[in-house]
Amino acid sequence: MTNLGRFFGSTIGRKILMAATGVVLILFVIGHLVGNLQIFEDPDRINGYAQFLHSLGPVLWVVRIVLLTCATIHIWAATVLALEARKARGTTPYKSQLWIQAALASRYMRWTGYVVLAFILYHLAQFTLGVAQAESFKENLPSYTMQGDYHVMGFTVVRAGTVVADVYSMVILGFSNPVVAAFYIVAVGLLALHLLHGADSLFQTLGLRNKRWASGLRAVVTIGCALYFLGNAAIPGSVLAGLLTPQAASQSAPIAR
Repeated sequence: MTNLGRFFGSTIGRKILMAATGVVLILFVIGHLVGNLQIFEDPDRINGYAQFLHSLGPVLWVVRIVLLTCATIHIWAATVLALEARKARGTTPYKSQLWIQAALASRYMRWTGYVVLAFILYHLAQFTLGVAQAESFKENLPSYTMQGDYHVMGFTVVRAGTVVADVYSMVILGFSNPVVAAFYIVAVGLLALHLLHGADSLFQTLGLRNKRWASGLRAVVTIGCALYFLGNAAIPGSVLAGLLTPQAASQSAPIAR
């Protein structure tokens, strides 16, 4: 085994792997939220955004593979570290409240991570692959719509007149099911808590936390996680409240087949 292999096979190496992949995944979920919040604007915004991503072709698949690899490494490292910690504790009773809190935090992080993983898989199946959509959902969905200009950093990436998938209506109809909406809200809440507790370990592992600004850093992370949850929950919440409604059928533009 090489020195690099031995390093990443060690406890500190796995912690660094988990922290580094965690940073990538955090950047992704923030970007994902920013993109999704365009649903509160004109339908052209989120439809154009989705079309732009789709037009990236192989580049989008590279990004997906990188994210999948990071998620796999993150889960593997977290699971191995948890098993090592349990083995190190053995059957010796905890001797302080601090040890009990640490054990609860470890179990909490692990199980919320697994719940979030299940949510992500379902979310992809419903909105990306379309294999978890009820027949009534598919029947009521305006499949395509006429797009206006969509710009990224001042550049037109989707031109007016392009016929694109009606992602705006798809998302709204998907969250019209209260069970799906509730599951989404609970899952993003668990993800926000996972991020909140994981940030402490991440900053400590990367050497970015000390006693001077630990409390301030924690406050910033807490506010950020709260805003992340509220931003995500606002989408299904607005759908259930009737503040977001699908585009009318007359606005949709079917593609000739």
